Amino acid sequence: MRAEQDKIVSFHYRVCEVRGSQDPGTEVETSHGRPPLAFLFGHGGIIPGLEQAIAGRAAGDAFEVVIEPGQAYGLRREDFVQRVPKKYFHDAEHLKPGMATTLSTRDGPRSVTIVKLGSSVVDVDLNHPLAGKTLRFAVEITEVRDASEEELAHGHAHGPGGHH
Repeated sequence: MRAEQDKIVSFHYRVCEVRGSQDPGTEVETSHGRPPLAFLFGHGGIIPGLEQAIAGRAAGDAFEVVIEPGQAYGLRREDFVQRVPKKYFHDAEHLKPGMATTLSTRDGPRSVTIVKLGSSVVDVDLNHPLAGKTLRFAVEITEVRDASEEELAHGHAHGPGGHH
């Protein structure tokens, strides 16, 4: 069975930030040591460039792919820095510049990076931490299966035992 629309694809990955054509990259994250990541193909569950690279692959396939920012986490936007009152942070007293944290918004939780702390406000960067970065993924497909009716209705993969 091959990775295509409405299939559940499980895979392990290692992702590195690439700084030049000869740079093997600095590891940013890996799924090894935990269960594989599972997603519903064709439903926007992973970055577009990685989904395109997985298309047509089968369990047991292993490959590497370099993904440019436009097909990963987007280009970095300098206008994505905002000033937010400290009262909106659960852990304001522990914040430090460069630290990543979650900010509650009316649209749900949003990951932000602390830029600067004031006495009553915090400047935060709303860009994804990997925005503007070229990424190298080493991927191993562990399983491709049909999605259940419930997974299709919900638009995402479910873990063992059902919806999580």
